[in-house]
Amino acid sequence: MPSILPEGDPMPADGRLPEASLEGFGDRPFGFYVHVPFCVTRCGYCDFNTYTATELGPGASRDSYADTVISEIRLARRVLGEAEAPVQTVFVGGGTPTLLPPEDLGRVLQAIRDEFGIVEGAEVTTEANPETVTSASLTGLLEAGFTRISYGMQSAKDHVLKALDRTHTPARVPLVVAQAREAGFRHVNLDLIYGAPGESDDDWRESVEQALAAGPDHISAYALIVEEGTKLAARVARGELAEPDDDAMADRYLIADELFEKAGLSWYELSNWALPGGECRHNLLYWQGADWWGAGPGAHAHVGGTRWWNVKHPAAYAQRLAQGITPAHAREVLDDDTRRLERVLLELRLRTGCPLELLDGRAVREQEERGLLVRRDGRAVLTLEGRLLADAVVRDLT
Repeated sequence: MPSILPEGDPMPADGRLPEASLEGFGDRPFGFYVHVPFCVTRCGYCDFNTYTATELGPGASRDSYADTVISEIRLARRVLGEAEAPVQTVFVGGGTPTLLPPEDLGRVLQAIRDEFGIVEGAEVTTEANPETVTSASLTGLLEAGFTRISYGMQSAKDHVLKALDRTHTPARVPLVVAQAREAGFRHVNLDLIYGAPGESDDDWRESVEQALAAGPDHISAYALIVEEGTKLAARVARGELAEPDDDAMADRYLIADELFEKAGLSWYELSNWALPGGECRHNLLYWQGADWWGAGPGAHAHVGGTRWWNVKHPAAYAQRLAQGITPAHAREVLDDDTRRLERVLLELRLRTGCPLELLDGRAVREQEERGLLVRRDGRAVLTLEGRLLADAVVRDLT
């Protein structure tokens, strides 16, 4: 089941934010995340806030979901005041957003446009599973204003998909990438996962090669994490499946980076590679500490140093909005030290690196001597070896 929400300070019923957090709102980049919590089946490794039909229970439905999210978008406008802050990026994630009809996703997007405005040339992304789109639905998404689609490919090998409880067939992926291109999408991402039980280096190499052959301009590749409370974790605990091996994970990362770079996709964040101009601008907004509103059950948001997160269950989320109160579960007002620490944690993940003035000079020199980072244009940037040990490097620097 989905992981537990963090605790925090109570959120006022009307959702208002500290005045200090609203200072300068509109001067910083602003994005919207919309969470769609529905899935046909639950993948064994997933601890995201998602629900199948049997898990959903009364009080929430796909049919009414778009209207519920639109209510939160209107609440966001009231909370954030009258400052002009046209949205630069929108990301609809899940779950499986494409279980909703394109018309519903389009209405959500239109509500954001009506309340805040969306800048010309904005990046507007939806996630999708390969089995949940058609040529007609992709055309509908494009007409609604979406510019980018992100497919959950995960692997090109049937036995790996089975270990992950994925339901699509490998042959489906190049088909839906081609359909997205034919519909007019300029930007297409594929998500991959490495380190699944039973996966070999050759399996992973074939998955990367087939992903590249499909022709995306962006690929995300994530190491499998065995999350507590998932079906996968239970099977590992029973000895039915092996725990992912750290050395194998490092080898897979190196395989991917080499193949991506040869194909012209350069890393710009630890787990993300893109052709020039194909970088995900919405995710960069997160990593660079900008403002975003997260709408939907369990969604997280951040504005001006205040971070908050919504109640998890779709029924509780809908009930709060129907009562005219914020769906936020709790919030945290970040102090200066925490904001500095988080900036280091996030910016070190990027190819552009972290400003040296945020770091201890002695610690930087130690990491340089170990070959884990270099100085470039006044910033500390991870080397390839440093990327493999990024968590340890960050701990040493902070």
